[in-house]
Amino acid sequence: MNSINLQQAGLGSVESLRFFWPEIVLTLGVMAVFVADILVKKSERGVAILAGIAFLTLGASGAATWFLSGFDSQLIFSGLIAHDALAIYFKWLFLAATALAVWMAIPSKEIVPSRLGEYFALLLTMCLGMNLMASSVDLLMVYLSLEMVSIVSYILAGYRRGDRRAAEASLKYVIYGAVASGIMLFGISYLYGLLGTTNLNLVQARLASFDGSNAGGQVALLVTLVFVLSGVGYKVASVPWHMWCPDVYEGAPTPFTAFLSVAPKAAGFAVALRLFFGGMASVPNGGLDQMAKIAAGVPWPAVLGAVAAATMTLGNLAALNQNNLKRLLAYSSIAHAGYVMMGLASASNLGNQSVLVYLTFYLLMNIGAFLVVEMISRSGGSESIFEYRGLAKRAPFAAVAFAILLFSLTGLPPLAGFIGKFYLFYAVIQKAGAAAATGDATGWWALAVIGVLNSAVSLYYYARVVKAMFLEKGTEERPLEFPVSYTGMLAGLTGLVVLFGIYWAPVSEAAANAIKAMAG
Repeated sequence: MNSINLQQAGLGSVESLRFFWPEIVLTLGVMAVFVADILVKKSERGVAILAGIAFLTLGASGAATWFLSGFDSQLIFSGLIAHDALAIYFKWLFLAATALAVWMAIPSKEIVPSRLGEYFALLLTMCLGMNLMASSVDLLMVYLSLEMVSIVSYILAGYRRGDRRAAEASLKYVIYGAVASGIMLFGISYLYGLLGTTNLNLVQARLASFDGSNAGGQVALLVTLVFVLSGVGYKVASVPWHMWCPDVYEGAPTPFTAFLSVAPKAAGFAVALRLFFGGMASVPNGGLDQMAKIAAGVPWPAVLGAVAAATMTLGNLAALNQNNLKRLLAYSSIAHAGYVMMGLASASNLGNQSVLVYLTFYLLMNIGAFLVVEMISRSGGSESIFEYRGLAKRAPFAAVAFAILLFSLTGLPPLAGFIGKFYLFYAVIQKAGAAAATGDATGWWALAVIGVLNSAVSLYYYARVVKAMFLEKGTEERPLEFPVSYTGMLAGLTGLVVLFGIYWAPVSEAAANAIKAMAG
């Protein structure tokens, strides 16, 4: 794909429709599922029909995405949305995550069959919203698409009727989300007042010529950017916007928790890439390798690096004493957001590429981990780590697969998690090497060391689970039986984690091409 001409206004509404087919298909699919849910009987056959419509919708949207991937980059709908390689890459991630979430929900006992139709429709709606998040190049469009994803998330987090944990999760999610969204919208309004536009391409150009002699204006711009980025920080659950994460992950239905831990987080990082590298960072003689100090002399890469260090450290330390597996994986998810932010902070093509690579592998690892939690819970167990004692004897395949996924999350070779972290750390080290010429390398070396130490800390709490499964004796001896669909899904995810740990070139090349197209 060729890079987008930042000065073009974009195609008109009618002309843009041919680049909008993935979203149109998802919209039609949502309506089809809702109508079918009214018409079909609440039986196994009815669930199969609803799931078939959901998978057919995702497959058709995937076909449209593949077809459009051969076209040059375009700004569509008068410059509100970008059709480019970065959007295409994230759309594949969202489609894969949604398909896995639908598959995971069908045998689940946490979502009653009579409500699966609504559940599938809402998941498809979230996929549509995340597609728009990854494609938006206007801050108002970013906000609207983020709200679309968030509002549906509030509903699905509390989807289990009569469950106090689910109600608490939904309520906390709504409160934190409303505050973060309000702050973000407040920042967007001030940014429009300062620069006269919400289009990221025009924001880029006007920041380059922003009057730095006005101290009041610089401070206002700094506060504005912090407010805007608060919305992104909330979506990816980075410090200090992380507080909703553990309670929501614990209270939400496990199939949705698995989806929530990867897909909206990836959408948040897609928005962050657009904000920093599609509008807020590039200035003359700057670019991706040296992000501009655009407000009150603030070095944004260093700020992101500090947030990354705080996020991964808090997440890992808080996970150490967790006995509930969903809360443990929630804090782990916070820590992984910190790892991904290291690539964002590197402010380079390699750093951005590492973000895409790691998010791809993280999708496989984390959905697989939550799948095991769902399998054990469905078989009459609980989410407590003590329930996993002796699991190697009761369900040897699940125990081995879970161990592989946990070690991959740690970053041990030869698994996909190691490759993902290698890219992230290499981007930080490269940044440190580039900063050595100006004497600013110390902070970047410190960030790399903090990342390595945090990976070592994470090994402790992941190894606790492995120890319980293989070295401790459980209270029951009866073998556990799981649905064939769950076993097949777990085998596929674990196999991909092992495969990409050995041969990761296709993912790396696709990520590099997406970033190259965005960078122009």
